[in-house]
Amino acid sequence: MSMQANYLVKDQELELKYEKGKGAWTYHIQIPNTKHIVGKWGTVKVAGFIDSYKVESINLFSIKGQDKMISVNKGIRDFIKKDAGDTVTVSLHLITKQPEVSERDILEALQDVGVFDQFNQLDTIEKTEILSKIIDERSIQKQTKILLQLIDRLG
Repeated sequence: MSMQANYLVKDQELELKYEKGKGAWTYHIQIPNTKHIVGKWGTVKVAGFIDSYKVESINLFSIKGQDKMISVNKGIRDFIKKDAGDTVTVSLHLITKQPEVSERDILEALQDVGVFDQFNQLDTIEKTEILSKIIDERSIQKQTKILLQLIDRLG
């Protein structure tokens, strides 16, 4: 089963930046057009290449209202022989993302807690609206909250 890589950047020339006092992100690369990616640090990872260095898995770091960035440690900088201010060729794709919740997942959860029959008695429009509200929510925490409110209401 081969998976098509969904590149965030492909063969893009980006600056290796240095900002004193940013800890692990003192040396970093900002990845353009990544503000929209949702997820806490540690849940959104990328793989690909920085110049000839193969990145197996590295966390995207969020800064509110800005594009994500990746840290570039000394090992990587030494391997590619680049330092702050240098340009690097970057190709990165997302390797993790929030698992998608399906209608089936929701219905199975309702069955597991014993409120499926009550849900099924709702009119078709209301059931569709509830399922859409849960599925369309981007945050797993908010999806869970909506589902729990539904279970409380039906139970």
